[in-house]
Amino acid sequence: MTHGTRSRGPAAAGRHAVVVGGGLAGVTTALALADAGVRVTLLEGRPRLGGLAFSFQRGDLTVDNGQHVYLRCCTAYRWFLDRIEGAALAPMQDRLDVPVLDAARPAGRRLGRLRRDALPVPLHLGRSLATYPHLSLADRAGVGRAALALKGLDLTDPALDAQDFGSWLAAHGQSARAVEALWDLVGVATLNAVASDASLALAAMVFKTGLLSDPGAADIGWARVPLGELHDRLARKALDSAGVRTEVRARVTSVSANANGQWAVDVPGETLEADAVVLAVPQREAHDLLPVGALDAPERLLEIGTAPILNVHVVYDRKVLGRPFFTALGSPVQWVFDRTDASGLREGQYLALSQSVAQDEIDEPVAVLRERYLPELERLLPLARGAEVRDFFVTRERTATFAPTPGVGRLRPGARTKASGLYLAGAWTATGWPATMESAVRSGVSAADAVLGALGRPRPQALFEFEEAA
Repeated sequence: MTHGTRSRGPAAAGRHAVVVGGGLAGVTTALALADAGVRVTLLEGRPRLGGLAFSFQRGDLTVDNGQHVYLRCCTAYRWFLDRIEGAALAPMQDRLDVPVLDAARPAGRRLGRLRRDALPVPLHLGRSLATYPHLSLADRAGVGRAALALKGLDLTDPALDAQDFGSWLAAHGQSARAVEALWDLVGVATLNAVASDASLALAAMVFKTGLLSDPGAADIGWARVPLGELHDRLARKALDSAGVRTEVRARVTSVSANANGQWAVDVPGETLEADAVVLAVPQREAHDLLPVGALDAPERLLEIGTAPILNVHVVYDRKVLGRPFFTALGSPVQWVFDRTDASGLREGQYLALSQSVAQDEIDEPVAVLRERYLPELERLLPLARGAEVRDFFVTRERTATFAPTPGVGRLRPGARTKASGLYLAGAWTATGWPATMESAVRSGVSAADAVLGALGRPRPQALFEFEEAA
């Protein structure tokens, strides 16, 4: 085990909680408990914190394993950034503005934009939809009617989880083109599923919260530094300052209840005793660690499917993209971000392509992906046609998210288990959100809240400020 810095902060005494997993859910749980005066040990099997939102070195480049963004409506993740003093490193757009290039349209007529005005909902998107060139006039009108119908859905209705979003869109007059050029444009990136494979409950939550709740809800933010700077370095600094004992390369092998009502958490070479344990690990790992009887139907965790995300990384010898990001239609390319400054590249330009719903590509050889994506980038970006490709590589997250399929809602457990003192956290738990950084942080807050209630500790007011902002 590699020992993190130990400090004598405000959480150095009192009840002891062990948090298993150092992703966003685990770090959030640990910070929240420590802020409430609980002594916390955080155990992470990897050599770093951050879970599936991390960075690594490739020569002189600092590379994120995948492009991650958040929206203004992601109040929990914004709280997390504030808590680790990283908000300035992941700023937001002043106002939603998404460039959309349609590769099938003639040169000079490919660019459309999805952006908002400073008007109340739903008028804030009215002008953008009215002038969106990638939809016909009839489709634009139909989108408006479907959006109003979506706004009227009751997100607490369990029947929504059993339906698929694609069928609902078809029943509300949405053409295949409208689904491609608008609904899936947003949904694929946020849900990691096409409309026909996505739970209506999760899709409705995304669109109601992001586009139909507040005019600025969908404004986009993203890290201008490597994710490791936020989710590892600054997170460790915050944990250390809060008095959390952080251990990396510490893979938990078992969790069991003691006769005295405490919990024993085993890692190689050490057994930790705790008053409360939070399993903030992926659902399959949580299943393997759960004691018998902790959940009524633990096999349901194994029924929560996973979905991959592929990221394609291209380094050119010159600048080929003049905007921070864009998304594409009529091309296998989905979302493209300029990561030049964040990676530390000194010459040329580094683009990262984020490819969700990557089931058909996740195991493709790099050479095949190179042959597929470089010509597409040249088709979308004229300046790429004469540029030299200095590096081309891919990162693959085969279990990047849980699959948001119809019926998944009934499989997602809450923070509490039937075992007193044992709790669950992770983006896959019952947060109401799809598998996002927001969901991970919300799950950590829920788990911490449950632990504090059981230990008789008051909730730190600052922790729950984001609920009022939501």
